[in-house]
Amino acid sequence: MRVVHTIAELRQALAGAKAPAFVPTMGNLHEGHLALVKLAREQGGPVVASIFVNRLQFAPHEDFDRYPRTLERDCELLKGVGCNVVFAPDEAELYPEPQTYKVLPPPELADILEGQFRPGFFTGVSTVVMKLFQCVQPRVAVFGKKDYQQLMVLRGLVRQFALPIEIVAGETARADDGLALSSRNGYLGEAERAEAPQLAAALRKIPAGLEYGERDLAAIEQRAMDGLRTRGWAPDYVALRRRSDLQPPTAEQIDAKEPLVVLAAARLGKTRLIDNLEI
Repeated sequence: MRVVHTIAELRQALAGAKAPAFVPTMGNLHEGHLALVKLAREQGGPVVASIFVNRLQFAPHEDFDRYPRTLERDCELLKGVGCNVVFAPDEAELYPEPQTYKVLPPPELADILEGQFRPGFFTGVSTVVMKLFQCVQPRVAVFGKKDYQQLMVLRGLVRQFALPIEIVAGETARADDGLALSSRNGYLGEAERAEAPQLAAALRKIPAGLEYGERDLAAIEQRAMDGLRTRGWAPDYVALRRRSDLQPPTAEQIDAKEPLVVLAAARLGKTRLIDNLEI
C-alpha cells in the first residue's frame, strides 16, 4: 500500500492502472469505513481511500479543530483490508488558493434536514468531493448510507455533471447494540454511549405506527422527538420522507407502499449523532 500526499504523487501511483474504486473519508476510521473499502475491493481495480478533514463543510462553531486526526492508525487499518493507495493531502495541497469556485447543490435537497441545521454543509461536501473526483479519476466511488442525504446529493452531482463514475452505497455499519458507527461516537462519555442506541430505537418505532394506520406525519415526528427529549436528547429533527427526493410523503403514497426513509439528528450531551432507517 502506498501513502501519498500530493496530487502529483497520486497520479504517478495510479499511472497505467485500471480506473480505481474510491472511498473518500475524513479519517479517524472505524469498521464502517473499512466495510466500504471492502466493498470497493469487490468492484475491481485498485482501491484508493482519501483522508482529508474538509474545512469547507464545517461551520465556524463546529468541531473542525478538534476532529481527530489519526493518520498512522488509519493507514494500518486500510492496509489490513487491502487498500492500495491512501491519498492524504494537507490543506495547502488540496486548497492552494481560496476555493472560490464551489458546487452548489439544489436547495430543495440540500437546504432541508441536515442542510437546515448545518447551512452550507452540502456545498462544502459537494465541492471537496468534486475536487477529489478530479484528483483520483475513479470509475466507482463508495459512500455509506448512514449519511443518507449526502449520498443523494452526491448521486445528483454525478448525474447532472455526467461524470463517468458509478456511486455504490454501503449499508450502515452498526455496533451490536444498534448504534450506527461514526467517528464522532468517540466523543461520547460512558453513560452517553450506553444511551446512544436509543436514537436508532426511536426510528424503529415509526414503521409500526404506519402499519397501524397513522398518517399524520407531524404527529409521528413530534412524538419521536418528544420521546428523545424525555431521555435527555436535544433533537434537531426526526423526519419521515420519500427515498426518491426526501420530501414528505402523502397519505396516499404511504398507503401505496412508496419507499420511505426516516432520518434523525440529535445531540446527546455535546455530541451530535445522525441515523436513518429505510422502510
